[in-house]
Order: sequence, then C-alpha cells, then structure tokens
Amino acid sequence: MSFSGGVKEELSRQIPKSRHCQIAEIAAILSFAGKLEGSETGRVLRVYTENISLARKYYILMKKTFSAHVCLAVRQNVYLHKNRIYMVSVSEPKEIQSILLAVKWQNEKQEDIRTEGLVKGILVQKSCCRRAFIRGAFLSAGSMSDPEKSYHFEIVCTSEQKARQLREICNTFEVETKIVKRKKSYVVYLKEGAQIVDMLNIMEAHVALMNLENVRILKEMRNSVNRQVNCETANINKTVSAAVKQVEDINYIKAIRGLGSLPDTLKEIALLRLEYPQAALKELGAMLQPPVGKSGVNHRLRKLCELAEDLRKTEAKGRSK
Repeated sequence: MSFSGGVKEELSRQIPKSRHCQIAEIAAILSFAGKLEGSETGRVLRVYTENISLARKYYILMKKTFSAHVCLAVRQNVYLHKNRIYMVSVSEPKEIQSILLAVKWQNEKQEDIRTEGLVKGILVQKSCCRRAFIRGAFLSAGSMSDPEKSYHFEIVCTSEQKARQLREICNTFEVETKIVKRKKSYVVYLKEGAQIVDMLNIMEAHVALMNLENVRILKEMRNSVNRQVNCETANINKTVSAAVKQVEDINYIKAIRGLGSLPDTLKEIALLRLEYPQAALKELGAMLQPPVGKSGVNHRLRKLCELAEDLRKTEAKGRSK
C-alpha cells in the first residue's frame, strides 16, 4: 500500500463522535465525489469512488448520522482494465431530503441552495468541523507523495472557487496552502514537510504523522551527515592541494637558490614541509622549536610561496631577454 493509501485507510476508520462533525465530513465527501441524479423511480444521491476506504467510511457515516438505507454496488470495466468503481447510493426520498437539508444543498422548501463554493459556512464554523471537512476532502480527492522521495500533499478541486474556499478552511489552522491550475482542475497543495505534518495532525492521522516524522528525521540525519562529509572532503582536498603547491615551491627554491639561502625561520619550516608533506599546519607548528601556532606556520609558508613566485618571474624575464 502506498503512503497516501495508508493515510486514507487510517482516516477512513475515524468516525467523528459529534453529529455536526459527521455532517461536515459528509458534506465534504458529497462536494467532491457526490451527485444528485434522477432516475425512473426518482432521485438518487450517489457517491462514486475508486477508493474502498472512502466507500466504507461514507457508508458508515450515512448509517450512523441519518440511519439511511444505503446501497453499495461495485462496477468494473473488464475491457478497459480499469479499477473498480464503488457506488454508494441513497434512494429513499425522505432520507435524501433529510441529507440535502443537513448539508445545505436544499432548504426546507426543497429549493436548491448550493453555491459554487464547497460548502455553506455554517457547517464549518467550529474547528472540529473544519478538521472533519478537510478529512473528507482528502479522502475524496486528495493524495500524498511518498515522503522517502519528496514532500507533496494535494487536494484536487473542480473549480477555482472551491479551491479558494478549501484553502481558506485549511489556512485557519495556520498552514500556508497554495493553489495551482492543472488542466481543468485547481489543486490545493503543500510542499513543506513540516506543514504536511501539521496537516496530518489537523486531519488526526496520527499514525501517518509519526511515520512521516520518522522519515523526516532519517532524511535530515542523512543530509546532515552528507553535508559534513562533503565539507570535510572539500577541506581535505583544499589542504592537500595547498600542501602539494607548498612542496613544489620549496623544491623550486631549493633548485634555484638552495634552502641555505633562506632565513632560519623559513628554512626550518621548509625542511619540515618536505619531510612531512601531508602534515597539517598545526602539526608542523608543534614540531618547531619553539612551537609556533597555525597562523604563524601559514605565514611562513606563504612567504616561501611568494619567494618562489618572485624567482619564477625573474627567471621568466631572463629567458625573454
């Protein structure tokens, strides 16, 4: 099972205790996956989904909240090898009217009062109802990437107004969701690992939250180790390159003028560098009598490098004449 599937499986098993939260979650599922259809025998309120977790939860919510007579059917297109489609339907007129009234799709006069937005604001006034609504929205039209690969959380909306309303609901919990247009849809998404953790907490997917946190900790540890190794490797390469250049310069001075021509302080460090080409500056300084600090050693070696460069320039001028 994918990480996203695991999150939905966990969310599908959480049934809100309060009726107003149950209605808010039902409203979200109907907004994203529901249809009010007409038939020869009357109207049918139906949810279509390929997700068995959503079908199971919607079935339970309808039974628990409205004591509705719910029919579950499965359809599969054998020729096109598509996934199963679960259809959860309510066809009893009185039950449909009660549900539509509760989710604010119709008023008591059976007039259609749906807006282009997701839901009437009265259904998501409480924080617990907003949590339930986001949970239902994710179950119906959401997905998450595998955190081992990348951090991405999204809920697909059919209109910009729906996306904006969903973003406003999410942002009441101080998560900065964004919207992007994808073909004919509008996607509300998050890409920050910490904010996705917050969103899982909002939806009360606590097991998935802990799994994601474990992945984040391991990734951060690996990244930290890699950064440290890269930094140390770069420092080693820099030190080795500097040491190789110093040895070349000292050998050049030795060949042109001889080390005996150098002041005692420079001659002493030159001989040590030739004897210990891989030693660090601090180690070279400890070998001197009296010992010299790292900066002092670096200063002397830099003097040798400058002397070598001057000799090279003098030699080059002599060749050009």
